[in-house]
Amino acid sequence: GNIFTQQPSYFSDLDETLPTVLQVFNNILHKCGLQCEGASAEPQKLEEKVSVTAGNMPLQELKDIVLYLCDTCTTLWAFLDVFPLACQTFQKHEFCYRLASFYELAIPDLESAIKKRHYEDNSVFADLWRRISHSRKKMIEVFHILINQVCLQPILE
Repeated sequence: GNIFTQQPSYFSDLDETLPTVLQVFNNILHKCGLQCEGASAEPQKLEEKVSVTAGNMPLQELKDIVLYLCDTCTTLWAFLDVFPLACQTFQKHEFCYRLASFYELAIPDLESAIKKRHYEDNSVFADLWRRISHSRKKMIEVFHILINQVCLQPILE
């Protein structure tokens, strides 16, 4: 059996956790100087307008963001892959819309920043590129699982 089947209260725990997961996407956008429409964006203070972008941030920070994104996407995918019933809870938080918005804003920006940067060591580029590609692939797979569970399964049943 599945831990959620034995413990239905885990669904409400998941429900309470999802805003934190969505906040991960917002934090990454914020760090890259990008703004997500529809996200509860706090008004920026004027002196905060120092424009750090994925393109001009320190390499270590770019590495951290890509690693963080890769971990997050892989974990989300692994969770939904073994437990597709959680999709309904994800969708209550407009997860598909939020994921698609994040993908559109962040992925091209990060990919471009990774490509344009000058590297002392080419293996750093290769590693970053592998991780951003993996993140992109996992985001698409998460989206597919959600669409399949929330939209297609109900029609088939």
